[in-house]
Amino acid sequence: MTSAITTSRAPARWQDYVQLLKPRVMSLVVFTALTGLVCAGQPIHPLLGAVAVLCIAVGAGASGALNMWYDADIDARMRRTRGRPVPAGRVQGADALGLGVTLSLLSVMFMGIALNWLAAGLLAFTIFFYAVVYTMWLKRWTAQNIVIGGLAGALPPVIGWAAATGSVPLNAWLLCAIIFMWTPPHFWALSLYTSEDYEKAGVPMMPVVAGAASTRRQIFIYSLLFVPLCLAPAATGLGGAVYLGVAGLGGLAFLALAWKVRRSSAGDSADPRNDGRLYDVKAGAKDARNLFAFSILYLTLLFATLLAEKLLDLPGLPVLIHGGGA
Repeated sequence: MTSAITTSRAPARWQDYVQLLKPRVMSLVVFTALTGLVCAGQPIHPLLGAVAVLCIAVGAGASGALNMWYDADIDARMRRTRGRPVPAGRVQGADALGLGVTLSLLSVMFMGIALNWLAAGLLAFTIFFYAVVYTMWLKRWTAQNIVIGGLAGALPPVIGWAAATGSVPLNAWLLCAIIFMWTPPHFWALSLYTSEDYEKAGVPMMPVVAGAASTRRQIFIYSLLFVPLCLAPAATGLGGAVYLGVAGLGGLAFLALAWKVRRSSAGDSADPRNDGRLYDVKAGAKDARNLFAFSILYLTLLFATLLAEKLLDLPGLPVLIHGGGA
């Protein structure tokens, strides 16, 4: 981390501070946390439920602000991130740090006071893991940064479950495991056509360290592990028949796209994007782009189906493994 980026080129707007919170990432965190809270099956006052989700959202925003503070030097060298508020000079690094620390403390304290301290402790651990373990250590040290660091993004449904029940049974950790195993193929697909950015910034992302061919192979291996895991909620009572259908059909599509990436030349050519936009890539990288885009849709459909089944009280399947929860 460097503090070299300190000169403001334009006055900060409120939109810049919102951008520090990584709202797109926050939206996924909120969605998966809400799914965990609802799937716990424990009646909870709507106000307390809203407070729990808000605390998780604020905690996710705090993590984003701390990440942008520390990674300003890296972000400034990457085409995808150089327009962020800190490297662009619109927000001072010290301000981003102060915002992240303040929001971290507020979110954890309110979660503990309003809900329970198990959920607050899990939230505190998640913020620490993302901001310190992943951002300050793993991201700059190992090509397994996304694999290990993925735990931070996988914990929100566990926090939501804990907020509702004060416990974290098997089904809560199953939701966590699904996101955890989804993360490597999702981010490595992205890194196949943004690897030039990571190489310039000195970030040891898998295509930079092991090469594109190895990354494509590992994406497929992780996909083979991920898709069957997505079927597991149907055996633990967490998901019903609709979920099983969505997980099964979507999983086949996921594997087909992962196989196309495995057989493709994605990541072999330098600068596979036509411009700075994330989805505008040249022909050789389209398979990786397609898997990256579909992975977001698939995870969203999985959690949306679980949420809908619970809210609509749809009948479940026979429970083969008791996963806990109502």
